[in-house]
Amino acid sequence: MEEGCRLTDHSCGTPCTQDRVMAYSRLLLLLIGVIYLVQARPTDFWCNRQARKTMEKKIQGLRTDMVACVGADTLPSPVQLPCVWVHAAEWANQTLQQKCAEVVEALRVFRNGVQGTKNHSTSECQTSLLEKLEHHIANYVAIVSRLQTQNGTVTPSRSAVRNCSRVNSTSKVLQQYGYLLKGKLERLSVDLRDDVPKVEQRTTATKGRCS
Repeated sequence: MEEGCRLTDHSCGTPCTQDRVMAYSRLLLLLIGVIYLVQARPTDFWCNRQARKTMEKKIQGLRTDMVACVGADTLPSPVQLPCVWVHAAEWANQTLQQKCAEVVEALRVFRNGVQGTKNHSTSECQTSLLEKLEHHIANYVAIVSRLQTQNGTVTPSRSAVRNCSRVNSTSKVLQQYGYLLKGKLERLSVDLRDDVPKVEQRTTATKGRCS
């Protein structure tokens, strides 16, 4: 092996550069993160504000990555954004199941939009950035979907969430995504805590959720 340089890919007999090894390692770490969050207890997320803030802070790391990647703020194709603002009166009149459905569908709109524009990207660093964002969103989709399953919520139609603007800016996507997490998702966690007695009657899976 050449000093400090190349490894050999024995499966195909071609050289495997350090950049390729690092890319594989990065993808493996992302997958491990998804598996950990999906398997974690619901209380680790819904009952711990600090745990939710820690996940939110990862967005700042994505912003740092974007600054370091020339041209990363200009997306190759527009991303459809869901409406993220909370209308207090409408929110108050919804059931817990409806709120949960609204949040998870909004997350899926973000995930699908990011995935679509990532597939059109020709920049390696931009693709890596969008891949990280896609996995970050997937973590939340898994967590909220698990809550839906525990509460016996039937997956709603796409009309459960309203779509707003389409943007070509990564920073705008990150901004609106952050608003969703700090707005509707955080309100859902508060409402879930208040609704614990009702939830516990429906399923033992949530017993003692925020006690």
